Amino acid sequence: MIEIKDVSKLFGEQRALDHVSFRIGEGEIVGLLGPNGAGKSTLMKIITCFIPPTEGDVTVCGHSIYDDTLAVRRSIGYLPEHNPLYLDMYVREYLRFAAGLSKVAKPAQRVDEMIELTGLVPEANKKIGQLSKGYRQRVGLAQALIHDPQVLILDEPTTGLDPNQLEFVRSVIRNAGREKVILLSTHIMQEVEAMCNRAIIINHGRIVADDPIGNLTAGQLTEKFHRLTQE
Repeated sequence: MIEIKDVSKLFGEQRALDHVSFRIGEGEIVGLLGPNGAGKSTLMKIITCFIPPTEGDVTVCGHSIYDDTLAVRRSIGYLPEHNPLYLDMYVREYLRFAAGLSKVAKPAQRVDEMIELTGLVPEANKKIGQLSKGYRQRVGLAQALIHDPQVLILDEPTTGLDPNQLEFVRSVIRNAGREKVILLSTHIMQEVEAMCNRAIIINHGRIVADDPIGNLTAGQLTEKFHRLTQE
């Protein structure tokens, strides 16, 4: 469903990604781990067609980011690290807007479904600017899911959440992963262990580990992360 083929990205003389390759299949929730500046967000921006790679290719659901950009974008639900919400819009209004952009059939019904799914019912009639960090993340997640994409790309989806919000968002992501391909980035090992069935560690733009979570005992992921990402 997602295939990364020898992708590199240069910003001037800085190499943010260095010949990255991997595949993610249906039913996988993959955690992309790495220290700050490792290249996680850059890779996600390439997959979602926000920026082009310097070299290499990405295909999403069989569509190349070069040959069929619109089909790639239609296949993806994307929650960026800095959740770009319209703070003056009401929750329901914003989700109706997002549904309209994606030409969702029966948008009112779909908005109600997403409000229920992401636990936004108590806040549905508030302006987004009045919401806590946790509820804003839920709005962003509802937006990413509104058009029922085959692939979810989530950049630091649980940063700054309190324990109750954290567990709720985890459960939404795990449930979505039963029928979608999910790639989520984080630098928190516990998040990968709680939500993912596979972990990819990236450091200085290179893949340094790619392991099924089931093959790692408690603490091994943390130990491997530190060993592979130390300067």
